[in-house]
Amino acid sequence: MTEHQTVTPPFVVGVVGAGTMGVGVAQCAAEAGYEVVVVDADPTAVTSGPTRFRDGLRLTRMLRRRPPAASRPPAEERVRWAGRLEELRDARFVIECTRESIPVKESVFRDLDAVCAPDAVLATCTSAIPVSHLASCTKRPGLVIGTHFMNPAPLKDAVEVIRGPETEPGTVRRTRELLAAMGKKGIVVEDAPGFVSNRVLMATVNDAAGVVQEGTADAASVDQIFQECFGHAMGPLRTADLIGLDTVVDSLHVLLECTGDARFEPCDLLVGLTAQGHLGRKTGRGFHVYPPGAARR
Repeated sequence: MTEHQTVTPPFVVGVVGAGTMGVGVAQCAAEAGYEVVVVDADPTAVTSGPTRFRDGLRLTRMLRRRPPAASRPPAEERVRWAGRLEELRDARFVIECTRESIPVKESVFRDLDAVCAPDAVLATCTSAIPVSHLASCTKRPGLVIGTHFMNPAPLKDAVEVIRGPETEPGTVRRTRELLAAMGKKGIVVEDAPGFVSNRVLMATVNDAAGVVQEGTADAASVDQIFQECFGHAMGPLRTADLIGLDTVVDSLHVLLECTGDARFEPCDLLVGLTAQGHLGRKTGRGFHVYPPGAARR
């Protein structure tokens, strides 16, 4: 397959999944000047999406270092919300942001391959699933790539870009151009379970939770050591709360399945908190307790 034409605004960016990450990625694309279609099969997510999108815009405008371009129409006017993947037929670049589940993402990639234009890039925001596995669900493995945005996506300056074994150079180029238009740097790594970020982070979170479970230290002390001794901006357990403990557990299960490494078996404390619905900032409680509205900050 030959190199594909450079993609520059305006053109349609598709986002699959209207959860926190999907809405954040949609905001990044819309503020960069792209037309965006967000698709989610859950009617509640579609209905609440515009409100959560506007909340994200307000937060980002308070915290960002530079204002959005004044010459562009408001970002919210460039986003359309839909319930069917068929609405992505005109998208040139699609970013999948669904639950961290191998069967769920396999199904989404098979359906996207059938629906999207033959030259559309299909990117995944997976936390741990190898890009090669998802590419194998399509007839366009050269156009499949990983774009691992970090939460909150609009406030992070870099994205981990995962190049699968069959990902074409043109796909990498198109991805980096799109990210650059969003004001983000794409850091390219090779494909592996968990890539760089979560291969290291998820093991650290699991071990940190194990330390709390064993009574060696409480969550606040664990995070304090990472912040004040190692200079980390945020300790591993507050980071887990920000990600969402349900996503952490799902990612650990994926890593365990893909590597067979027992260190990725989620510890009982993580599993217990998730089962109780204490998922971190988005529910107000995880390893730490958060005030109302913290999920939007």
